[in-house]
Amino acid sequence: MHRPTDEPEDGAGHGPDRGLPPAHSGPPAFRPQPHPAPGELPGHWTGVPAAPVGPWADAAESPDPGGVDPRVLGALLARHGWRRRGGAVGRYSRWSPPGPAAGSRGTSLLVPESRAFPDCEDLIGEALTALARSADPTAREVLTGLAVPSDEIRWWRDVPPGPAGPVPWSVQEQLRTAARGVLLAGALAVRGRAGYHGARHRRQAQASLESVVMGAAPGGRGLTAFLPVTPGRAVSVRLYHALYAAREAVDYRRATGGMEAFDTAVEAGVSRELTDALVGLVRGTEGASIALAWSPAAGTPAGCAARPEPVEFSPGDLPALREAGARYLRDEPAVPVRITGAVVRMRRSGPRGQGTVRLRVLAGAEVGHVRVTLDEEAYRTAGHAHLVGLPVRVTGRLESRGGFRRLTDATGLVPVQVDDAERDRLMKSLRDPDFFEEACGPGDD
Repeated sequence: MHRPTDEPEDGAGHGPDRGLPPAHSGPPAFRPQPHPAPGELPGHWTGVPAAPVGPWADAAESPDPGGVDPRVLGALLARHGWRRRGGAVGRYSRWSPPGPAAGSRGTSLLVPESRAFPDCEDLIGEALTALARSADPTAREVLTGLAVPSDEIRWWRDVPPGPAGPVPWSVQEQLRTAARGVLLAGALAVRGRAGYHGARHRRQAQASLESVVMGAAPGGRGLTAFLPVTPGRAVSVRLYHALYAAREAVDYRRATGGMEAFDTAVEAGVSRELTDALVGLVRGTEGASIALAWSPAAGTPAGCAARPEPVEFSPGDLPALREAGARYLRDEPAVPVRITGAVVRMRRSGPRGQGTVRLRVLAGAEVGHVRVTLDEEAYRTAGHAHLVGLPVRVTGRLESRGGFRRLTDATGLVPVQVDDAERDRLMKSLRDPDFFEEACGPGDD
């Protein structure tokens, strides 16, 4: 049986009370979609039949020439290295693909200066067709930026090539994993500042990234993420501040030996999740960088530079990043909470005494499940509540150790009365076999 690892079990015993019907653990994990093929929108190029999600769902197969602002098209071409080669001043410009062989590739775009040009829509339509047919990888990125206004985040790693030229697949996967970690850290920071988030807000953060699409640069050293301005702009802005704060904190640590800058950087969005992702990005390289570019259609957000400089990290930064991550994990305090949850699993080593209960959180904390050790009376109360389909309410401290998945000092566990319709819904969800694998952890049968 598949055993998810993002909520590991605590090693409780295999007692006779084990195995109550588990519960649904929320939305699926964030999986950025592959980059679209030329002229094709994200969601259609996944290799698996699936409808586009989020902002991409309402976009056409190719951008509508009548809805494309020529100034936005020109800005995207310039961003992605296309070269402006003359044209009629004030009327239109001519663009060629990037690279030394641009003139011999046969691709040349005429882009009007504004929609006031008489043949504006025809020229834009011809430019879009040429981009869709172009073999240059930047053409796909320009089309993606036109399809849905998106901020772009680019990762680059300086790594040696493989035997055949591109970097090995395993090295490319390290880049993807690090990029996903950076995005998730930004989405978590949007929901609250903390040195260590653990399981808190994780499901909501993952869900907010479902509309992100990713594309790899030739050679496997680079990766680009497109974050739709709606709803991704908040994540882009938070990462902008967090990455620069992390860079400054590392510089301060290397110059003075002090870690105080990492403490103040938490307010900018720096966390253990971000430092771990940066460690994964830099490890095994000669250096790595992250660059942000704002959607030209949406403009520059307040408080941010119009053209942010790439944020660079080197192997010499790894000790400071690792030390900061350990510090964040150690110093994040426990959180007093009053949780309402459904009992989904019970364990104890014998027929009497204290036992461990797992609750699917319904209210009171930003996590999906928690485990709590109860005395014999409270354990029995939890069992009765489960049998009759009632949630329970309990007060305690949500411990950072283990990712905010354990409730300690639990007191006052009582069943919570709900109406008949809610009780029937709860009973059905607890018996639903589709939730079994999601609630299991290592060591479960």
